[in-house]
Parts: sequence; structure tokens; C-alpha cells
Amino acid sequence: MDVVARGASVRGPRGAVFENLDVDVDPGGLLVVHGPGGSGRTTVLLALAGRMRLDGGAVRVGGHALPRGGRRVRELVAVARAEPAVGLDPDLRVRELAAERRWLGRRREGGARLDEAFSVLGVDVDRRTLVRDLPPVEALGVALALALATRPAVIVADDVDRGCPEEERTRAWQLVGLVLGVGCTVVAGALDPPDPGVGLDPAPGLVALPRRSRLPERPAPADEPDVSARSPRRVLGRRGPEDGDARASREGEGT
Repeated sequence: MDVVARGASVRGPRGAVFENLDVDVDPGGLLVVHGPGGSGRTTVLLALAGRMRLDGGAVRVGGHALPRGGRRVRELVAVARAEPAVGLDPDLRVRELAAERRWLGRRREGGARLDEAFSVLGVDVDRRTLVRDLPPVEALGVALALALATRPAVIVADDVDRGCPEEERTRAWQLVGLVLGVGCTVVAGALDPPDPGVGLDPAPGLVALPRRSRLPERPAPADEPDVSARSPRRVLGRRGPEDGDARASREGEGT
């Protein structure tokens, strides 16, 4: 599924977090948004995923334009990781993440579907391991596998190269390549763009962001709860009466 943005902008209390963003991602393609911490990278990813309200411009995912098509966009786009909004609870074991995703997911992903996603990505971890004890590449693999199990059209994953030593960055981007191999469109965030030697196919489109530190004023409203956009500590092991999308909706109504 394609992802298109024209003049997309999000502003915070101190000015633009990002502005006038134009992107074109073909179905099954890869966009890499790269830049240092504080550059607005995560906000870009959340905006393209329909989880952050735009202050200007337009975003379309498939035939669904934001904000009108927000509900459908959030169904089609799985956010594997975009911290602090979406991530893996470090206090849970991998098997606990899998069990909760199986029951909290809109489609109630079965164990076989999760096992298939882990197998496709070659993620072979002891599922008794705490998330906090996973090496960076394995943590990325688990996050991608949990997202892939929902059978989305698009997967968003931030911090692909976070904590990875030089020799592990290739493996991290190879995981992204495996997601592309099943036909998913991928929008990824990273400190640096992937090395051309990784051999990603298709070759990624790149968006380079300058250093900034301007927090957005408000997240996007949502018209229904969405597992892939919830706060990780509520979705993955910290059960509570409200999730990130519902909380965002109330905050948006109060502004």
C-alpha cells in the first residue's frame, strides 16, 4: 500500500516539529526517516501512521486521506515501535508479550500466526527472556514480528539502529528487508540511513531531518481503540481502563 504526504507539518509550542514534508512510498516500498534525537523523527512516523494530528498539509495511505480516513489508516498501519508512544514493556517476557498481543489484538492473532511471523523474520529468542535483557537487534525483531502478525499493509518502526554496534546494524536492516519481502510497505526511523551494502530491495527513499527539539502540542484523535497505537505499558502488561488512542482523543478535545 502506498503512503503519500504533501506539505505535511506538525507544530509544537516552540514552533515546527517538522514542516512541508513531501513523501511518496510505493506499495511494498521503504521510506527511511533519519536524524538525531530531537529532530522530530518519531513525530513524522506517527503522523504518517495516522497517530499524530497534522497542523498542515495532507497524508494519504492507500485510498484513505487523513484525518477523515483516520480509522481505516490505523487499521491498515501497524506501529511496531515509536517510543515513548509505542514500544515493548521492558518488564515483560517475550512469551507474555505474545500472549497479550494474541488477546488484545483486533483480530486476536493466534499462536500459529505469531509463530509464523517470528519464523519469517528469523527471530529465534528464548521466550522466557525479559525484554530488557534482549540485545537491540533481537528486541527490534520481536517488535517487528508482533506487528507483522497482525497482517498489516504498512509497518512503522522507529529506532531501527538504536543501540546497535556497527556490525549489528546490517542485521537490523536485514530484518526490515524481510518485512519488505512479505509485501509490507515499511516506514522506518533511524539515526543514520542504511548502508547501501545491505542490499535492501527496493532501495529506500530517504528523508533527512535536522536537529530540533520541539514537542508536538497534541496527538491525533481516534474514533476507536487501536492496539498498535496504545501506550506500551498499558497494552503490553499494564492493563488499565484506557489506552493511548482514547487518552489522545480526550486531550485533543480539550485543546
